[in-house]
Amino acid sequence: MNIQPYIAQLLYRYQCVTVPGFGAFLTETQSAQWIESANSFFPPKKMISFNANIRNNDGLLANHIAQSEKTSYEYAVSAIQHAVLNWKKTLEENGALSIKNVGEISLNTDKNLVFIPTDQTNYLSSSFGLSSFVSPVVKREIFEKKLEAIEEKAAITLEPQTEERASRSYLRYAAIFVLGLGLTGSIGFSLYQNQMANETMLVETAVQKQVNNKIQEATFFIKAPIPAVTLSVKEGKMPYHVMAGAFREEKNADKIFHRLSDLGYKAKRLAPNKHGLFPVVYGSYSTLAEAEKAKKEIQEKDNPEAWLLIESL
Repeated sequence: MNIQPYIAQLLYRYQCVTVPGFGAFLTETQSAQWIESANSFFPPKKMISFNANIRNNDGLLANHIAQSEKTSYEYAVSAIQHAVLNWKKTLEENGALSIKNVGEISLNTDKNLVFIPTDQTNYLSSSFGLSSFVSPVVKREIFEKKLEAIEEKAAITLEPQTEERASRSYLRYAAIFVLGLGLTGSIGFSLYQNQMANETMLVETAVQKQVNNKIQEATFFIKAPIPAVTLSVKEGKMPYHVMAGAFREEKNADKIFHRLSDLGYKAKRLAPNKHGLFPVVYGSYSTLAEAEKAKKEIQEKDNPEAWLLIESL
């Protein structure tokens, strides 16, 4: 009788399976493993070991064989004894013995039994259906610190101006220029400069509104005319902002804000914009000239990518 399959069956249910007169196979549960060097993952399993000093008949194997073969307990014990004699004979002649789905037993130079368990069978029933696998390495890209401060800009293609729209644009700028000349003659050169700055801000803000509408509509062409935009600059407001960047992660915005504050800038964090970005500014200014001067200094000393935002907050 071949008793090897019965040993394997009992290893699923018990921690110790003794083969009377030969030794005992012991199991111990091992947690799931990750081998970092090979990027390999292994499920929980039962590790099998062998102890040649445990040889007494505990009745487990004999009873299991008797029930499976529908024979007597005495016949099962006799079958085990006969199998053990054949195993010992094989070890003496070949120096090695293979027990199917359990492992290899061999004799070393000191005539001691050495057991190497099989890795093909997992005797932990709770891990049924789980197998080991190799996962490819996850590549992580590390960006330079300055690249974190650059706003992610969406590529936008504006519809080319038609002749009619272009003519209206020229008329608008011509009207601004005529208005500026009239103010120069009546009020003076200083008032003319202020008026031109305000009108420039209105035009630039209107253009910026159009670009934002493009992003929000997610389209490349504006089919309908853009409605007239009326803006007013309140006194005391600072509509010109030198931007350090707009960030996807709020923690990155906080980091840049604290760094700029430590450098002495009057930095501010603005509310998240419609694209879910967190803006950070070096400072805000009441006139375009002040903002342009500050932007130039910042680009030379700290951040060549600093840019100007015109918006009344």
